[in-house]
Amino acid sequence: MKFHGRDIISIEDFSREEITYILNTSKTMEAVASKGSDMLKGKILATLFFEPSTRTRLSFEAAMLKLGGSVIGFAEAEIASVKKGENLADTVRTVENYADVIALRHPLDGAAKLAAELAKVPIVNGGSGSEEHPTQALIDLYTVQKEKGKIDGLKVALVGDLRYGRTVHSLAYALSLYDIELHLISPETLRMRREVLRAIQNKIAVTEDSNLEKVIPKIDVLYVTRIQKERFPDLAEYAKVKGTYKIDLKTVAAAKKDLTILHPLPRVDEIAPEVDSTPQARYFQQVYNGVVVRMALLALVLGAVR
Repeated sequence: MKFHGRDIISIEDFSREEITYILNTSKTMEAVASKGSDMLKGKILATLFFEPSTRTRLSFEAAMLKLGGSVIGFAEAEIASVKKGENLADTVRTVENYADVIALRHPLDGAAKLAAELAKVPIVNGGSGSEEHPTQALIDLYTVQKEKGKIDGLKVALVGDLRYGRTVHSLAYALSLYDIELHLISPETLRMRREVLRAIQNKIAVTEDSNLEKVIPKIDVLYVTRIQKERFPDLAEYAKVKGTYKIDLKTVAAAKKDLTILHPLPRVDEIAPEVDSTPQARYFQQVYNGVVVRMALLALVLGAVR
């Protein structure tokens, strides 16, 4: 399979076989993560984050450092030449001269695709507008497989902001490659984007609802997302749906004993802190998995692993 020099822009660009290869490579990185490696010694990752980020940016940096590489970049556009008016195209064309791979996060749809068309080095999409977040979807799949021992045969619910949440768009595309049952739970105004729904509903069984209580007893994986205030063009609309879902101990009690609860984080109030200590809560393990999956991706696109 060819990964060397490849851009990672959309999860739709990958076949199930390629995703399996990435997940298997991620598993081999578990041992590497604990002791470190020099397989990417001399290579440089540039992190261009035009939006705030904690987990995505730091896990990319941690992944590169654990593989022996170096990291340059910025965490907010305010401290870059973007503040002076430089456009994305010029920023990418400049930074590709300094780095072997670029991880990009940008608030505008299409930004990662544009960067990939311009850059001579691989572009890894760390979140593009409200479109996609492909590396997070790979982390989610890896976590599900690690926790449940499989992906096929599961019943999965995606809960919260399915309209603006780019993580759930990528995850829905990825899950449609497996034999699963997918439940989309959201307020009416935050239903899954229609183009995503059209793409997946001919491949897998999909239901849409606003009632989480109805599906909680039968699902295997509960994937919770925050309702994203920053994505709403009208704050009055945000106020109507804020706090719609709250996962608490009562929710957990109504679920299967082996339910796996995931969240791409950050959370606001959609998962009560009391849930953190339950065996069902696996979102902080999900964070750790982000490092090994991104280690695998960097090693693959830079040709250190084939």
